This record gives sequence, C-alpha cells and structure tokens, in this order.
Amino acid sequence: MAHRVTLIPGDGTGPEITEATRRVLEATGVAFEWDVQHAGLEVFKKEGTPLPDRVLDSLRRTKLGLKGPITTPVGTGFRSVNVSLRKELDLYACIRPCKTYPGVRSRYDRIDLVIVRENTEDLYAGIEFERGSKGAAALRELVLSESRREIPEDAGISIKPISVAATERIVRHAFAYANKNGRNKVTAVHKANIMKFSDGLFLDVARKTAREFPDIAFEDRIVDNMCMQLVQTPENYDVLVLPNLYGDILSDLGAGLIGGLGVAPGANLGDTAALFEPTHGSAPRYAGQDKVNPFGMILSGMLLLRHINEREAADRLERAVAQVIREGGKVTYDMKPKRDDPTAVGTRAAADAVIDALR
Repeated sequence: MAHRVTLIPGDGTGPEITEATRRVLEATGVAFEWDVQHAGLEVFKKEGTPLPDRVLDSLRRTKLGLKGPITTPVGTGFRSVNVSLRKELDLYACIRPCKTYPGVRSRYDRIDLVIVRENTEDLYAGIEFERGSKGAAALRELVLSESRREIPEDAGISIKPISVAATERIVRHAFAYANKNGRNKVTAVHKANIMKFSDGLFLDVARKTAREFPDIAFEDRIVDNMCMQLVQTPENYDVLVLPNLYGDILSDLGAGLIGGLGVAPGANLGDTAALFEPTHGSAPRYAGQDKVNPFGMILSGMLLLRHINEREAADRLERAVAQVIREGGKVTYDMKPKRDDPTAVGTRAAADAVIDALR
C-alpha cells in the first residue's frame, strides 16, 4: 500500500531539490502517493497568504509531509511559514541529526549526535510588541509595577514563555528517541543560572522527567558552555534537548561541525503529524540553475522513511548517499574541496548518482 504524503515544493531552490528527493525516494522501491501543495512567497504574491488552508488540510489528512525550503522575509512581510506549520499542526519536536559522512569537508570525524528542539514556545512563540505600540506601553507599565524595572520607551519587546507541559513532552520525546534509536545519553541545555523562572523551570522539569528513564544517562549544560563543549569535544554528546531558540542556534552549530547545512536533515514531529525538511534556506539567487546540493533534503527523506517504519529502505538510502559523498565524483560544487571545481555536478545529476548507488 502506498504511503500518502503531502509534498510541498517550497520556493527558491526548493522545487529543484524537492523533485530530486521525490525521485530518490521512489527509487528505493517504497510506494508513495503524493499530494502536491504549494506554499511560500509566490503563493503569497498571488493569494495574499503564504500558507493557504488547503496545505494544512492536506497535512491533516495525510499526517505526513515532505517540504522544500520556503523563503522568510527578514524584518518585514509575513511570518515564517515553517513556524506557522509547526504551530497549526502542533509539531512540537524538531529533530536534527548531526552526523559526519566521510568525504565531507569538516574539521571533525565520527560525530553522531541529535538535537531535539522544542518547537512551540520560548522567544519563537511570536509574542511581540512593537516599539511605541500601546501593547509595549502597557507591558512597560506592568513590568515597572511588578518588578520595579524600567524598560526603555524605544524598546521592542518579546516575551519568552516556557511551560511545564511543553517541557515535559519535549524531554519525554528526547528520551523516547534515545530509546528507539539505541542512544545512551540525553543532555538538557539551558541558561537557568540567569533566567531562573523560564530556563530554570525547563531544567527543573527536565531533571524530574529524566527520572522516568533510569536506563539512559542524563546531564545538563549551560548553553554558552555547551557551545564550547561541542567545538572542543563533540564526541562526548549524544542527544541534546533544548528550548526553541537555543535549539535553533545549536542546530546550525551542529551542522557546522559536520560540514554544513547541505548534509543536515530535519524533522518536525507531533502526536498526529510529521513534517520533514532540510535545515538550510531557499537560496533564491540560485533558483532554476540546477546547482544546489540536494543531500540535506534527500537525508530528510531518509528520516521520513524511518518514521513510517520503512527502515530497510532508509538504511539503503543513507548508505547510497554516504557512498556518493565518499566517492566525491558526482557531488555539487559546495561538496568539492574547491568550490570552483569544474567536475562539480548539478542537483539532478547528484540525485541520479544516489539513485544509481541504490541499485
């Protein structure tokens, strides 16, 4: 029976790497029924919304999505489609594996860690008050009354909510992931020494929840120290569980350790739906040039296969990607020792190489 999947090509270079990934996934022999739905900047220009209801309706039906990157305007325009999807579908857990593959340019080898990021709260909850607004003025008055602290009149304000319920479920998710995938340790990352009522709550709840999983080691690290530890001794870490903002930042740090976002897959999981996507952006300046690296999205497809219990196909696909990267002949320009290497291939040819390696 075919797996029904909502396929969102995205924009910029998204459609190219999405098509490459679709072809590779079908080459594994797993049957799919794709429901193609469009979202992003071009849809916004035509319809006034970057995320039409039909996209959400499709994801609620299929409960499974594969998405290319979507452009998010910086400072102006619409809010992130990625954030909206996570909120609407309660995709509260962002899973970002960071694994080295021989052949990728990196200062490290044998890294194999997983970042589990809480997706719904923290500063990314979107509770903001614009400088000079009535809301900002009211909040300034409240803060002055309750804490005797003054916020400058010209300040924009963001609020950082962290709850017991959301922390419990993300920590449980991290331990469940560790159990399912043979991982040995979970590290909670925080800034509880400074933000005692938000990050302090996260740490306290994480410690209590960890007691439910006595077979898996647990520790915690302050986020700035964690960044140093990952640069110095990344081999000491296994599964990291973090609030939203730290998770976003350390995800990119982890990708840097393994050679860049081009080999960094991602998954956003909830109790009733799952969405898989690469962690890099849409790179609109390269759109339509058959140039960009598809491996991050192909490896996100590998995570999708594992999620739907097509583990044998997932393992074959990961081995095929690893082989192509290791051999180094049919990879995109960013995977070459020199970015101007004339032997670099395009998006389609890199996907074809993975398909050949699957045979």
